[in-house]
This record gives sequence, structure tokens and C-alpha cells, in this order.
Amino acid sequence: MPLLARTSLFALFSLFMLAAQAALPIVDSQGQRLPSLAPMLEKVTPAIVNIATTGTISIKQNPLFNDPFFRRFFDIPETPRKRQTQSLGSGVVVDAKKGYILTNNHVIDHADEIQVTLRNGETYQAKLIGTDPDTDVAVIQIEAKNLTAIPLADSKKIRVGDFVVAIGNPFGLGQTVTSGIVSAIGRSGLGIEGFEDFIQTDASINPGNSGGALVNLKGELVGINTAILSQSGGNIGIGFAIPIHMASGIMEQLLKHGRVYRGHLGAQAQDLTPELAQAFGIQFQRGAVVTQVYPGSAAEKAGLQPGDIITEFNEKVVRDANTLRNHVGLLRVGEQVKLKVLRNGQPMLLTAMVELQEVTSLEGKMLHPQLAGATLSNPEGDKRGYDKAAGVLISNVEAGSPAWRSGLRKGDLIVSVNRVAISSVDELREIAQSSKNLLLNLRRGRGALFLFLK
Repeated sequence: MPLLARTSLFALFSLFMLAAQAALPIVDSQGQRLPSLAPMLEKVTPAIVNIATTGTISIKQNPLFNDPFFRRFFDIPETPRKRQTQSLGSGVVVDAKKGYILTNNHVIDHADEIQVTLRNGETYQAKLIGTDPDTDVAVIQIEAKNLTAIPLADSKKIRVGDFVVAIGNPFGLGQTVTSGIVSAIGRSGLGIEGFEDFIQTDASINPGNSGGALVNLKGELVGINTAILSQSGGNIGIGFAIPIHMASGIMEQLLKHGRVYRGHLGAQAQDLTPELAQAFGIQFQRGAVVTQVYPGSAAEKAGLQPGDIITEFNEKVVRDANTLRNHVGLLRVGEQVKLKVLRNGQPMLLTAMVELQEVTSLEGKMLHPQLAGATLSNPEGDKRGYDKAAGVLISNVEAGSPAWRSGLRKGDLIVSVNRVAISSVDELREIAQSSKNLLLNLRRGRGALFLFLK
């Protein structure tokens, strides 16, 4: 038999076996069994939704344009300082009873209105539950009956070569399905998000697919499509998805706490370079050199010391300091981790308990709609003449934002909320999450005032 014929026969046989294993064969008009993903997709696609958002962002202008004399002299017309934004994306229903939908943070970022359209054409206004920009995960909610949710896969068990299907809304064309394989797992260091642990796939992912589903042949949710690697903006066979075990963990924290509690070891590190390896008297390899260990931290309790070279984190290779930061940041508070280190050239195994990373700043929109556009921070000592424990500092306010219109200004210090004194962002968040209206007591320079937000 010619080589080409044998190759074609083998390919057809492989597809047939693939469909048979997935229990998805169909019968054509001649009674022959042919492979098809249609039965699985018919069950899954109702859970994939289209997301359309509208919002406004402030336009940064040259300070000269704010000078009335400059504008009159050059006859420059008044231009709006805000621009309306629109975006299209996708989402995945993961809880049919409560209407929870997983999507990407960048899909709903800066959104004043979120509109969700189901496969059957029904449209609903969505409520933002919470976001985590560092992992590009967001949770929204709609009030709808008879929703369909996708069962979750164990994405920790996914392997390179597994067949996957990407479902989303590319270019606003409507629901589209593409297929491929898992090209790589554990991708990080791409600079796409703050914390990365991507599934790489060659299934076509294009603009608009963001927030859509990556499913296996059983119709289980493996990941949330999030990005493509392309200079042209189109698909070149390199797409990335957030593993569902990571996205669902973020969702759980957003639902429970309204934010994500990041893991923290209490140590700083830098990349191990060939020069540093030579200085330490070891053969060069991938790793992160510990440069500082904070007193009382989890790292100190584990016995970590400056000069230790971390080569593995929970049996995962540590390529550099960024990889180490990524591994730590993706763990939950209270998890136990095993560190493989080199100390004076000798391998050691240390065990540490991940601790809570202190939150020092927060975006106001996460607390109250009228705080959108403000950045709230813990004061840094007497930098502005305030005591560190005096309250929460408004470190920035976007001109024209809801926070600006509410009367907040950069440099204001919130000393109490609903007549309860506060000393940190965490305390402010706890009060705001349990109250629809906020009574803020502010210190501004040498004066003070109250603001009521509802």
C-alpha cells in the first residue's frame, strides 16, 4: 500500500478511535459511523455566554490644554475628557442555580454596564461580584432560570497532547468552536498577567474568545481562554487559558471574601546567574537566590537563609525569582510547601507554611460604586504628616471619576467609616462589604469633613 494511503488510513482510524473513546460517534446516511464532537457540544454550548460591556475612561491630556489662555490663544475647542468604551467577550456559567459566570477581568474592566446574552438569545444585565486583575479572573452574576453549567475537570491532571475544544465569541461573530490539543502546561513568565500558570493550546483563540471555555472531549471545563501570542492580533496557533483549578480557587475567594488573599513567604530573591553560581562555588543551574528573609516570616520559621538557592518549589522547577514569586502567589494562605534548596553546595529540603500577604492598597470600585476611580492605601508613616495608624489614604483619584464627583481628592485621609475608626485598607473593606451606604469622615490638610456615599 502506498505511504500516502497508509497515512490517510491511519489518520482516519485515529479520529474514529478518538470519537469512540469519547462516546461521540454518529451515523451518516449510508449507516457508517463517523466521528463527531456535536453531541458533546450540544450539551456544553448553552453554558457559554456572550458578554458586552460599556463604560467610560478618563482621557489624559497635556496640562497646557487645561490653561484657558492657551486654549483661547490657539483657538482650541472644548473636547470631552472622557471616552466611552465598549468590549466584547465571553463567559462560562459555572453555577446554574446562583447564576455565577466566570470570565476575564479585562473583559469587564472599566465597565459601567455588563450585558450577558445566552445561546438562546435571552439577554440579562449582570452584576459584578469580584475581580482579580493579577490573574485576569472575574466573576459576574445574572438572575436567570434554567441555566446550563459546565462540569469542572481536574485541570491538574491535564497532559500535553490531550484534545481540547475552545468555545467563545471571536470578533463578535457569535458562538464559535475550534479544536486542538494541549501544547504545553504551566506556562509562566510571559508578562501577560501578574501571576501565570497557563495552559497553552493550538486551538484557535481570537479576540472575543477571552473568558470563553476550554473543554475536554468529555465536555468538562479545563480552563478559561484568556490570551493569544500574536504580533498581528490574530491566531497563530499559540493561545493560553487559565487552568480551571486556579480560576475556581480565585472565584471561591471572591465569593467568600470579595477579594483574593495572596500567599506570602516573607523572603526576597533574585535570579541565579552564571556569575553568582561561580561566586557560590556551584555549577550553574536554574534557581532563585534568597537575598533577604524577614524576621518572624514563614521563610524564617522554615529555616530559609540569605544565600540559599531555591531550585524546586513543591517539586516544580524554579527557573528564576519571577517563577518563585508566581508559585507563591498562586497558593492559598495556610498551604504547606516544600522547598528544595542548595546551601553551601549541599541540597536541603525545607517545609514552610504560606502566610497572608498584607494588603496595602485597593481600588475603590471594589468597595463601592461611588469610590470608583480612587486608589486607597495604607499611609506610609509621616510622608504626608499623618500617623501611620490614622486611617486610609486616598493616594490617587482620577479626574471626573465617580470618586472625584463624590468629592474625594488625592491626599484625603479616611479616618472613620460609618462612625467606626479605621486604621487599614482591610478594616475599610470589611465595613464597606456589609454596608450599602458609607459615611466617610475625612481629614484634608488641617481641616476635616464628612462625605455620605449611597
